[in-house]
Amino acid sequence: MSRRRLTKQQRARIQARRRKVADQRAGALLEGGGDVETLEGRVAIRHGRSLVVRGPHGEAVHCLFRQNLGEIVCGDRVLWQPVEGGDGVVVELLPRKTVLSRPDFSGREKPLAANITQLVVVLAPRPEPTGYLLDQYLVAAERMGVRGAICLNKADLLSDTERIAFRERFAYYEPLGYPLVQVSAKLAHGLDPLLDLLRDHTSILVGQSGVGKSSLINALLPDPYVEEGALSEATGLGRHTTSAATLYPLETGGEIIDSPGVRSFRLGPLSRDELERGFPEIHALRFQCRFSDCSHRHEPGCAVRQAVQEGRISPQRLASFHHLAREAADR
Repeated sequence: MSRRRLTKQQRARIQARRRKVADQRAGALLEGGGDVETLEGRVAIRHGRSLVVRGPHGEAVHCLFRQNLGEIVCGDRVLWQPVEGGDGVVVELLPRKTVLSRPDFSGREKPLAANITQLVVVLAPRPEPTGYLLDQYLVAAERMGVRGAICLNKADLLSDTERIAFRERFAYYEPLGYPLVQVSAKLAHGLDPLLDLLRDHTSILVGQSGVGKSSLINALLPDPYVEEGALSEATGLGRHTTSAATLYPLETGGEIIDSPGVRSFRLGPLSRDELERGFPEIHALRFQCRFSDCSHRHEPGCAVRQAVQEGRISPQRLASFHHLAREAADR
């Protein structure tokens, strides 16, 4: 016998009741906590109204939070109070330095992760990488104010000559300030360049399906199942909680946020000014074009096209700029 499908109104009522119960439980925990100290922590995972917060010594603490605190996401810094039984209650969401978001079905920006410092775009020989997709991710990094970096994965699939050629294909990004590393999880010490890149950063890996993001993350974490077990035990909600964004510390330094939602991240709508700022080499010439509204296509006195002719700007980058400009205009 099939289960009766709930109407939209019934689902909304159920969700409202759940939020009310969670708020009441959070309030009861907070009231029962007495006069206790307030600690700063980092949200390692969120599942519904439950959080796992990393405490002062890196311990995983199951916390609840009140709805009036807003949308709390993985990577957020919060203030929380311990309560009886080893749980906690989040009492304040601290200001974010950066936030990664994407439009929801209604077009509103929905935060996915907070306080990241580096967005690493993963490419591989197969599927064939596109400069346009890479540039789209790098524009997102510039827009968020985080460092963009490029990781060329699956180096083991290439010969020495092919490996050199693959790296040289993207070499023009390094002078723009985007670090470039080439790695393989199957080669001895093949991940060392990536570990160096991730050190001292809170990073996310993004890229098209099939480039090996999950394999890299599994190889970077010494035993992800131990970490997942600790988080699941802290939430009491089972291992399915790891389908949400999860913040993992790296033994070699730094942190990495893993989430299917983060991996499939795409650039949202942006203005012409935001687009130009996403291409630093184009933005640097914005006052040198003859016309202030230069499209960098056909106008006389275009400093950007002149820079392309002189080899100071990659023609592939300008093509990506025009592609994104057309998409922005269509929106």
